[in-house]
This record gives sequence, structure tokens and C-alpha cells, in this order.
Amino acid sequence: MELSELREKLEKLISEAQKAAKSVSPDELIKLRPKFLGRKGELSQIMRLLGQLPQDVRPQAGKLANEAKRKLEDIFATVEEKPRKAEKVFDPTLPGRYHELGSIHPIRQVLREIVDIFYGMGFSIASGPEIETEYYNFDALNTPEDHPARDIQDTFYLPKKNWLLRTQTSPVQIRVMESRKPPIKIIAPGRCFRRDAIDATHYYTFHQVEGLYVDHDVTLADLKGVLTAFAKKLLGEDVEVRFRPHFFPFTEPSVEYDFSCPVCKGKGCRICKYTGWIEISGAGMVDPEVFKAVGYDPDEYQGFAWGMGVERIAMVKFGIDDIRLFYENDLAFLRQF
Repeated sequence: MELSELREKLEKLISEAQKAAKSVSPDELIKLRPKFLGRKGELSQIMRLLGQLPQDVRPQAGKLANEAKRKLEDIFATVEEKPRKAEKVFDPTLPGRYHELGSIHPIRQVLREIVDIFYGMGFSIASGPEIETEYYNFDALNTPEDHPARDIQDTFYLPKKNWLLRTQTSPVQIRVMESRKPPIKIIAPGRCFRRDAIDATHYYTFHQVEGLYVDHDVTLADLKGVLTAFAKKLLGEDVEVRFRPHFFPFTEPSVEYDFSCPVCKGKGCRICKYTGWIEISGAGMVDPEVFKAVGYDPDEYQGFAWGMGVERIAMVKFGIDDIRLFYENDLAFLRQF
């Protein structure tokens, strides 16, 4: 086969496609596409003949074949776009479309309520970065290097040395104390990250509200009063709060605190695992070593700090027994709020 013969075949094929585009309906033309451009179509059959051409004219022949393919694809593409364009025509006689309004996510609802309660108690709001250094997340909080929380199994470390996704909002306390002198009365709401195995009560990301109060003559009784007042404001006057001895590197003495289950009123149910109590989080008096890290004199100032998980409180408040529901974006679940 000669190059001129190839050019003639390609031109004839393009001419046939153009005639078909003018004589048949768009739907019928689309059905003809395999005949021209399919694997066993006419263009493919012509291109198989390129091997019969002399070696020196094959590049030119290939160029002609590619140009023919492009022209054929343009013919069919133009037709395929026509129905889509027709769909976009605005018809003012059609009824309007209903756009459903969204709502505030249950986690955000509870977070706002928590912040409002503490704000009403005179606490200001502080914030800090979600990407932290080991110094702010652990060292300045008196967490020893061999503490399990610093293991790679528990913390999301970043490629950059000594950087990580914060495991708590406590680093905000350090940053605030570094930047100002007492008295300090702040809360730090925000998102945290831990490498927890995902189950009904654990997730790799969660929200926390950290609190800090530093001044002269601050006692553990003040801490108990603040948390008790908060619980009654959030869950009702009949809720009870209990404090249990515990250990945290950055507080001394340390406690864990529980709220009586508002669902069963302390009688025991699946929400409270039939104990009558919901474990909220930890608290305590700020350890003197933490004060030394930020340049405070522990003989002059005292303070207390606490943390609380927003998801856990939301589960208690709404009677939800699986934390994963908050993150699955199930509209049937979210519409309830």
C-alpha cells in the first residue's frame, strides 16, 4: 500500500463520519461510534496496514492516522455533548428545588455548651496549634521520657524530628503561662489525636476542653467546686460528682472525676456499664515542676487544671453508646440533632 492510498482511505472514512453526523440523530450517531473508532472499527483496520508501508514513510503515515483519529473523536464528542448542554437550559416554569438546611453537629453543639458554661464562670478562651513539639506536649508537662504515652504506639509522630499531633490540649496551658503572669483563668477547647484502636468508646481523633486556673491561695476545693457547678449546669441539678485519687505527671495531687449517669439516675444502665457513674476525665493541682518550666514560683502561686472529653460528654448527654456514630456522616443519625 502506498502513502497516497492510505491518505485516501482516511479522508473517505472522515467524510463518511461527517455525513452520518448530518443525516442521523445524535443517539443513532453515538451507536455508530464503534464502527469508526472501536477496537474492530474501520480506523483500527486501516492502522493495521501501516506495517505494509516502506520504513521511511511510516512516521508520516502515523501522523496522518493520528490526525484522522482526532477528527473522528471530535465529530462524536460534539454530538455527545449536545444532550448535556440541553439539560442545562433553565426552564423558569419548573418548580424550585428544595435545599435542605444543615444543622450543627452534635459534637459542636456540646462543645459550644461547655464553653458557654465556663465562660459564664469567668474563664476566657485560649487556643493553640494541633501540630505540637515534644517539649510542649510532654516535656514541659513533666512527662518523663519513658512514659507510655510517648510511645509511637500511642502518639502520631511526624517525619520532622520532635514534632507530633497533640495528644491533649494541655500544651495550650504551657503556652499561655509562658506568655503572661497570673492570675490565669482559661479554658482550651480543641481537637486531639491518639493512636487508639477504634471501638465503641475510642477513636483516633477527639475533642477536649482543658481548663487552668492559677492564682494565690488556690486549693483542690476550688477545683471540686468548679467541676461540680459545671456538671449541674450541663446535666441538671440532680447530677452528682465524685472524685477518685489518680496519678498524672503534670498534677499533684491528681484525681479522676465521674458524673452520675443522667440516663438511669445512678441505677445502672448500658450507657454507664451498669455502675451508675460515667468516667469523664482527670484533674488536679498543677505540679510545681510545671510551674518551674514556665518560670512561675511554686511557693507563690498555686493552680488547678482539668481536662474533659467532649465526645464522652455528648454520649452521656444524648444517650449514645458508640462514639463512631459521630464520625460516620450518617444523615439519618445527624438529622436527630
